[in-house]
Amino acid sequence: MGKFCERLRGLRKEQGMTQREMAEACGVKPRTYQDYEYNKSYPTVVGLIFLADFFGVTTDYLLGRSDKREQ
Repeated sequence: MGKFCERLRGLRKEQGMTQREMAEACGVKPRTYQDYEYNKSYPTVVGLIFLADFFGVTTDYLLGRSDKREQ
């Protein structure tokens, strides 16, 4: 699932946000969010849906199952 961490990092940078700011937005500890971007762990299903909604992309895009950002 290497694409997830790459896409998450890219979307965060497009928004001009830091990892700490993203952690706050997601309601997780900064280390937890960093683990998402470093491909060490993954968010819960609820967290994945939050991220997709936050960035305005599909969960399939975040997970690397599609290159189409929106439905």
